[in-house]
Amino acid sequence: MTNNDILRRIRYTFNFSDSKMIAIFGLADHQVSREQISDFLKKEDDPDYQSCSDALLATFLNGLINEKRGKKEGAQPEPEKRLTNNIIFMKLKIALNLKAEDILEIMGLVEFRLSQHELSAFFRKAGHKHYRECKDQVLRNFLKGLQLKYREDSKPDVDQPKAGFVWNPLPGDKVASDEDE
Repeated sequence: MTNNDILRRIRYTFNFSDSKMIAIFGLADHQVSREQISDFLKKEDDPDYQSCSDALLATFLNGLINEKRGKKEGAQPEPEKRLTNNIIFMKLKIALNLKAEDILEIMGLVEFRLSQHELSAFFRKAGHKHYRECKDQVLRNFLKGLQLKYREDSKPDVDQPKAGFVWNPLPGDKVASDEDE
């Protein structure tokens, strides 16, 4: 996944306007223009497309943490110069104040199964013997689960079965009742 794709998905999930995106960058003490935001969100084949660097995405995620959890006193943390999916996953977990159970529930919304041990391996230090690299598929499914959880128009319809035949009788159709047996 590209940083621009991640930025697009976060914006869509939380329905952030350009002004909100600018404000989130500002919470991490970084100024961006509306044009820059627009260029980050364009597709790769657009001539005005601008690539979002690791440092810029890290800055945005730090701003998102400040937005959701509150800004800490003192100097802001330095954004990472090199991002991995594990760091992005961790920053989103922190910003949204998610526990392991919450993440597993979110992953369940997209029917992506992880054990608690697999999940904890993503949040370990890179040198740890149980560290596991977070692949694009895991991050993509997590972002899709966030969309289902947080975006109003993406909520799954819990009243409708996912598959199978559903018979809806028309007026005048004979419907069997317990008395017919």
